Amino acid sequence: MLGALQQIWKSKDLRTKILISLALLAFVRVIAHIPLPGIDRTQLEGFLGQSQNQVFSVLSVFTGGSLANISIDLMGVGPYITASIVVQLMTKILPAWEEINKEGTSGREKLNQYTRYLTVPMAFIQGYGTLILLKSQNILTTISTGEILMMLMIIVATSIFVMWIGELISERGLGNGISLIIALGIIAGLPQQFLNTATIAQTGNVSMLIVIALLAVLTIAVIVIMNDAERKVPITYPRRVVAPSADSGADSYLPLKVNTAGVIPIIFALSFLTFPTIIARFLSTARSEFLQKVATSVTAFTSNDLYYAVSYFVLVFVFTFFYTYVVFQPKEISENLQKQGGFIPGIRPGTETAGFLSYTIGRLTFIGAIFLALIAILPNIMSSTTGIQTLVIGGTSILIVVSVVIETSRQLSGQLSMRRYDTIT
Repeated sequence: MLGALQQIWKSKDLRTKILISLALLAFVRVIAHIPLPGIDRTQLEGFLGQSQNQVFSVLSVFTGGSLANISIDLMGVGPYITASIVVQLMTKILPAWEEINKEGTSGREKLNQYTRYLTVPMAFIQGYGTLILLKSQNILTTISTGEILMMLMIIVATSIFVMWIGELISERGLGNGISLIIALGIIAGLPQQFLNTATIAQTGNVSMLIVIALLAVLTIAVIVIMNDAERKVPITYPRRVVAPSADSGADSYLPLKVNTAGVIPIIFALSFLTFPTIIARFLSTARSEFLQKVATSVTAFTSNDLYYAVSYFVLVFVFTFFYTYVVFQPKEISENLQKQGGFIPGIRPGTETAGFLSYTIGRLTFIGAIFLALIAILPNIMSSTTGIQTLVIGGTSILIVVSVVIETSRQLSGQLSMRRYDTIT
């Protein structure tokens, strides 16, 4: 460990990347604590503390306290995540966008640009809905329509700015910038949750606190195992025989991960649940009686713990399959293997290989989807069995933080390995 740290410090390029990432992440945390004016803190704490506002309590922790502070970074990277969901859905619906996605790096960059454009209206919709909701709950006091529009412009500009910082970290720093911002926001909210949970010891129920600690350690261990779990599909590449003793083939493996989608399905599901809830709260004050009934129905649905948990479970399960088949396309992989002369032993190239890969990744993804969905609703299970409400997104937060740490450490290890190779050569 000490040797790796010395190598990092000696490498000027790598040291610069790490310092850039840390500086930008620290700047994001500063932004998250700049509050908007005219806030009634008592009303805010009461609103977020109500059991029927579970979605908003989750969103507050997920944004690293930006919502709880009513900061200028009110939405965090939420609009960008929502825009990403829409763009990826459209790539499956619109043939033209699907063709763009198949163009490789240039196509992905074009879709990323579409995501950036779509982030702007998403930030307007989510920001305006949240501000109107907070005003209706008397959290924003003595705020006129003009001041709301001014706040909205600040919120949208900050959301776009934070999105740009995330992309800047990915480009010039170390790790995935958006994931790091989300993980840092979660880490910022964890100390308060731990302090709230530690109050269990004051009631004399120390055994329950020990059970929660052991469960947290077990959850981390399972997450690490599932992140590394994969099936290695053997691939054979025939090569030209240059001597009688030469091998007739070169074998390698195609790694199929159990959790190919990573933490993306949980982020997608959380955004999918939060967005309609914000809109429903906004429409609850609409003049149309029909819209009020729809808004009341949506609010009542998301306020029910059982319905919320079931919806969260199903959404995470579905998004896991969706995202896996977005990033892993058996037909294209089969075609690439066939062009390179590679094949899976015992499986014919072409259609049969694509079918085999689709069947295999489907079974693996089923296990990964169940795992992610159970992790997502772990707090709901704990709350219903123990009655403890302090760990709002315990399973989700642990999964995101651990996954981001593993991903970043792998990138760091890869950078170190590349520099060792360059030094040797």
